[in-house]
Amino acid sequence: MSRVLAGLAFLAAIAFAVSPLLSSGFNGFAADQFPVPQDDPPVQPAGYAFAIWGPIYLWLIAGTGFGLLKRAEATDWQAARPPLIVSLGVGSFWIAVAQVSVIGATVMIWVMLAAALVALLRAGRGDRWLQREPLGAYAGWLTAASSVSVGLVLAGYGLTSQIVAACIALVLALAIAAAMQRARPDSIAYPGAVIWALVAVIVSNLAPVNPWVIGLAGFGIAYLGIMAARNLVGAQRQSA
Repeated sequence: MSRVLAGLAFLAAIAFAVSPLLSSGFNGFAADQFPVPQDDPPVQPAGYAFAIWGPIYLWLIAGTGFGLLKRAEATDWQAARPPLIVSLGVGSFWIAVAQVSVIGATVMIWVMLAAALVALLRAGRGDRWLQREPLGAYAGWLTAASSVSVGLVLAGYGLTSQIVAACIALVLALAIAAAMQRARPDSIAYPGAVIWALVAVIVSNLAPVNPWVIGLAGFGIAYLGIMAARNLVGAQRQSA
């Protein structure tokens, strides 16, 4: 069963990485996919930020491939594989759904996030850069992306204004990120991916300047960055 799970995780990572090639790709929902069109929503990161998917795809393939070839029977790799398979399996169909259903895609991305967070929490401490950190980068970006989807739904269905929706989404993302950073202080890639998204949110809100969104995102960057630095220094002291 260990080898089967290792193989399934690797195949799921490949299927997830290939899925954009089977469609026109995805750089955010179209404005007219919402009852209230979302033109340049403040909650959405600048377009360049989506390039992070390239490294994430490659890192997940490298990590699960190494796990299959070198750590198929390793006990500290086993617990993270089932939730990772679930997350990547759902993710393989996400772009196709996102192109036709905002609500369906939102539900799916939260399933992906929940499973990815469980996988990160279960990841062992060995082989950091091929086991824990690929999951960290993946779960970190999903933390931001799933929260953005909530903000888009709130504003896109007329439940709040765009500014309020963006602030709610940012608070949600920061709450999840702060909790995960406490639970897995040994991951640098997780807060790094969230910070990447927050910087891109600031960039998208510079013209015109949106002080509320920029302020919240800036606070999140500072908090996550300081905590990551503290955790890194603490880990170095323990190993000294």
